[in-house]
Amino acid sequence: MEQWFDIQTLIWLFPIMFILHDFEEIIMVERWMKRNSTKIYNILPERFADRVIKQFSMSTAQFAVAVLIIFLFVSSSTVMANQYVNQGLFGNIYIFTITTLVFFLHAFTHIGQSFILRSVTPGAFTSLIVIIPYSLVLFRSLLVNEVITWKIIFLCLPFCLLIIPIALLAHGIGKKVV
Repeated sequence: MEQWFDIQTLIWLFPIMFILHDFEEIIMVERWMKRNSTKIYNILPERFADRVIKQFSMSTAQFAVAVLIIFLFVSSSTVMANQYVNQGLFGNIYIFTITTLVFFLHAFTHIGQSFILRSVTPGAFTSLIVIIPYSLVLFRSLLVNEVITWKIIFLCLPFCLLIIPIALLAHGIGKKVV
């Protein structure tokens, strides 16, 4: 089967796919949280609902700052992956693999949130039409072209948890800066 895109194009599409998804979240999150906080408390256990509300109760500008910080991380991993493919000095496929795995898995959290809350949540739409299709094509191409292996994917999977503190830090910075 002929490739639709070469590996480098797919790698460089990652920050674009990230921004498409996060623009949806930036646009929707503040208003959605205001309209649905009561619903969150009605459906989730109180302690968990408190954490969700605290974490995501931020202005659009604050959320945009958090996204910018994460975007810098996404862009850096993309540059390193491109260097890896080109056998450059700063090449690293592991950080890119971790970041793209988190992106892929993150899509399912949006879909799960929508089911649990019985509402379209910020990010659910682009999770279905952008993240999941892009990620499947990306991982298939990286595997078929032996840029990564299943061993690398399984090795990187536990490190996906390290992205959580980065995201929480980005949210904290967003709340303090704006």
